[in-house]
Amino acid sequence: MKHLYFFIVLLLSMLLLSSKSYSQEGFPVLKGPYMGQQPPGMMAELFAPGIISKQGWELEGVFAPGMKEFYFTLDRSEYTNGPDKKFSPTVIGYRQHNNIWTKYIEFPRRGETAFSPDGKRMHMAEGYKDRIGEGWSERKSLGPMFDRKDWGIMRLTVSSQGTYVFDDYKSKDVIRISRLKDGKRQAPIKMGPAVNSGTYTAHPFIAADESYLIWDSKREGGYGDSDLYISFRQQDGTWGPAINMGDKVNSDKWEAYASVTSDGKYMLFNRGVDGRDVDIYWVDAQIIETLKPQ
Repeated sequence: MKHLYFFIVLLLSMLLLSSKSYSQEGFPVLKGPYMGQQPPGMMAELFAPGIISKQGWELEGVFAPGMKEFYFTLDRSEYTNGPDKKFSPTVIGYRQHNNIWTKYIEFPRRGETAFSPDGKRMHMAEGYKDRIGEGWSERKSLGPMFDRKDWGIMRLTVSSQGTYVFDDYKSKDVIRISRLKDGKRQAPIKMGPAVNSGTYTAHPFIAADESYLIWDSKREGGYGDSDLYISFRQQDGTWGPAINMGDKVNSDKWEAYASVTSDGKYMLFNRGVDGRDVDIYWVDAQIIETLKPQ
């Protein structure tokens, strides 16, 4: 009986350690802001190399407003061996508590993660989750104006004024915009040619104050594959010409999914080759100011 007792205790200890190892997946102890990473300069660098950005497929890195939560998407099938391996995009969320970052949430991706500027809503394509205490509600629909079978929304971002900007891959890769007028949601309209030119136009990010819009597209004169572009809003409310974000951000590889941290200091984005080896990069957001027409 004594031996059986020790065996049970040992087994429970192993299971506990195994559970802890799985929940953190070998994640090291990281302390301080920005997931404990040394901030980049004006040339884009890998974000959290060997920790978040590993060999494989990591997408859509984004800090929630307040800078105490970080989310990214990976392909869970990378952790499943065998012939029945299936593509399984999964959102992983880490939270800073007592200055240490630990994993706290995981859920299947249904649309690309973006946040309202106040951090109270997590947008995912035509759906969203609302913050409830320390967690999130079930995914809800934005309604029939957006939840349409003839549209293919991947990413929807929102400004402080409630303006939605989103892509639509079912309509030959266009970007649409929907504003609030007197508190009423306006029907989305297709943005002009300054934004909707080239091919693979997608994944827009609108600044909280609507001063600029960043998206990715493959255009003549680019650096190779899809590049990141920016348009600044003009005094008359129109959008200025598309500006390639330059070789400090773009390369001959695929760049996409830009987002600027809520403190305005850094821009995160993806860079990869043929969708197989994709990593998260970041760069000082001052690069936006250098691109603004004088």
